[in-house]
Amino acid sequence: MNKSSIVKNYRFLAIMLGAMIAGCIVGWFAPGFGSAIKPLGTVFINMMFCVVVPLVFASIASSVANMRSRKRAGKILGSTVATFVITGAIAAVIMFVLMKIFPPVLTPWSEIPSEEMGEYASISDMIVNFFTVSDFSGLLSRRAMLPLIVFSLLFGFATNLAGGPDCLVGKWLSDLSNVMLKFVKIITYYAPVAFFAIFADLVAQYGSAITVSYGRAMLVYYPLCFIYIFTMFPLMARFGGGKGAVKTMFKHIARPAIVSLGTCSSVATIPTNLDEAEATGISKDVAEMVCPLGATMHMDGSCFSCVLKIAFVWGVFGQAMTWDKLIPIVLVAVLSSVGMSGVPGGGYIGEYIICSIFFPNQIEMAFPILVMIGNLVDPPATMINSSGDYVVSYVVSRFVDGKDWLQKALKKQNGEAVSEEAAQ
Repeated sequence: MNKSSIVKNYRFLAIMLGAMIAGCIVGWFAPGFGSAIKPLGTVFINMMFCVVVPLVFASIASSVANMRSRKRAGKILGSTVATFVITGAIAAVIMFVLMKIFPPVLTPWSEIPSEEMGEYASISDMIVNFFTVSDFSGLLSRRAMLPLIVFSLLFGFATNLAGGPDCLVGKWLSDLSNVMLKFVKIITYYAPVAFFAIFADLVAQYGSAITVSYGRAMLVYYPLCFIYIFTMFPLMARFGGGKGAVKTMFKHIARPAIVSLGTCSSVATIPTNLDEAEATGISKDVAEMVCPLGATMHMDGSCFSCVLKIAFVWGVFGQAMTWDKLIPIVLVAVLSSVGMSGVPGGGYIGEYIICSIFFPNQIEMAFPILVMIGNLVDPPATMINSSGDYVVSYVVSRFVDGKDWLQKALKKQNGEAVSEEAAQ
């Protein structure tokens, strides 16, 4: 790749980073102004949310519908879900051990403000709501991302059975997916302005709002997220892509990480993940299934935060976090994280699950505490979740396209680059 190509690829990334840094400075020195310009960032996030429902439907349904091999579709889906569950469980165990070594709350709180809470759903109701909605119109909302993904998968398989890429619906889904990606490209031109406003408001709102207990929690959580990126992600990339995979992964992971950190949304990062996966050489059908699924189901950062929340509230109530609670905590962390929506705050589904299982009699006290922690850890958690979706594509590609899929992709890219230079 020549110098002009490098400048072209990283110019927009540099602009976004500059906008974020400038927003942080404004939010710190002029918090009033930082909060006042929040709508500029909200406009961008809302536009992404408006695009993401048809984008997710088109990308997943098109990927499945246009597969020549149904066996391959099942292989991709099985490998993807298995990887999500395993990495989530590993993340939960890591945080459990850290909470034993470095508990976030050393002294129980004597007074805890109680907030009025409405009725909360049972576990069985939550499971039903994770996968289905009561009416088709419910699928047209970003708050039903997992039911939308289930519907998209089934629609894709039905189209595949009806003729797949050779039928009109299959071709329409493919064209719709391409149109939505172009739509997203248009919206991203506004991203630097939005990122400036988002970070100005973030620093203005949370700059000095951390107490001693919350500070201890963040002291564990934030460094862990970055350590995880530089240890677990390279291991996953090396396992999935073999030689040269770690270097390639770090070359492409910056954009998904920055977009997710700025928007606090796994869903809003889907287009960027798809773009970087294509640039890496990951098969289109793998990327278009892994990245949208990952926006709702791959939540390693949320598994971290789930265990942190449980340990925090137990500390507030003066309860010990013993080893016999490891298995139920890991199960709840994976279940609640898989069920969370890929939008800021996750719809508080995870908080409800934690309260209903571990703190059913203290829900009025526990819930606001959990929500506060969720808000504080949301940016780095989302960064782990979203950028991890791109890395998981390496692992799935290994099982679907073979151990040397990346080497073949790199050779193809180098061959095309040589051909272009020769033509010039």
